[in-house]
Amino acid sequence: MAASSAFAASCLAFLILKMAKMNKNVSSSRRKSRKRHFNAPSHIRRRIMSAPLSKELRQKYGVRSMPVRKDDEVQVVRGHYKGQQVGKIVQSYRKKYVINIERIQREKANGASVYVGIHPSNVVIVKLKMDKDRKRILERRAKGKQLAEGKAKGKHTEESVAMETS
Repeated sequence: MAASSAFAASCLAFLILKMAKMNKNVSSSRRKSRKRHFNAPSHIRRRIMSAPLSKELRQKYGVRSMPVRKDDEVQVVRGHYKGQQVGKIVQSYRKKYVINIERIQREKANGASVYVGIHPSNVVIVKLKMDKDRKRILERRAKGKQLAEGKAKGKHTEESVAMETS
C-alpha cells in the first residue's frame, strides 16, 4: 500500500514538473536544437552571443543583456580567467562562438602569445560601445520592457469589465 502511494506521488511530481509544449512549430528535440545552434547563420549567432549587462548598466538602460561587439568592455565572471580586471573585446569570432579579450592571452609552445577564446555567456558587459544603431536597440528594448511591466496581469481589466456591464 505504501509503495503504491509513493509511486503515485512521484508520478504526480513528474507531471507537475513536466511542462507541456505549447507551440507545435517549436521542436523540443535535443538533436534539432543542437543542429540549429551549430549550423546557425551569422545574424542568429550574433543574438546567441549575448552577454548580461552589469548592474549599473542594467539600471541605466533597463535592459538585461545585449549581443557583444568589438570595443565593448567586459569582465570575465566564470572559468579560469574570472575576476581579472576589465578588458576590451578585441575580436568577436562568430564562427567559433567566442570573443577575444584584450589582456586574456596564453603562450604557445613556440613562444607566440595567442588570445584565449571565451564564450560571451561567461562575461559581464561593463561598458558599451555606443553608436546610433545600438542606442536605437536599447531604446526599443527598454520601451518594450516598460510596456510589458505596465500591462496588468490577468485576462480582464477594470475598463473591459465596466464596458461589458454597461
